[in-house]
Amino acid sequence: MSTVDGVVFAALADPTRRALFESLVHGGDDTATGLAARLPVTRQAVGKHLAVLQRAGLVRAHRVGRESRYEPRTAGLTAAADWLTVLAAEWDRRLVRIKALAEDPDA
Repeated sequence: MSTVDGVVFAALADPTRRALFESLVHGGDDTATGLAARLPVTRQAVGKHLAVLQRAGLVRAHRVGRESRYEPRTAGLTAAADWLTVLAAEWDRRLVRIKALAEDPDA
């Protein structure tokens, strides 16, 4: 069975959290206030979404002076992508078998 923790998929299931994560990946680290300025949600909502992303291991907070800045962490995402690649390969193998049976039922 899979070693991928479902918390990564659960965290990324929300479109606002995906937008926050993408913003950090493409724009670099930022504060919750800076991220909220780019999204149609409050700073408090951004903070809650960042907490979910942090629990999933997708972001890390660090202090710079009085600010908390968030940076993307891609290890959890890489593990999920690797798992999906293995799953896709298994489906490809099954489809090849189905195709072979459809073309030659005696095989």
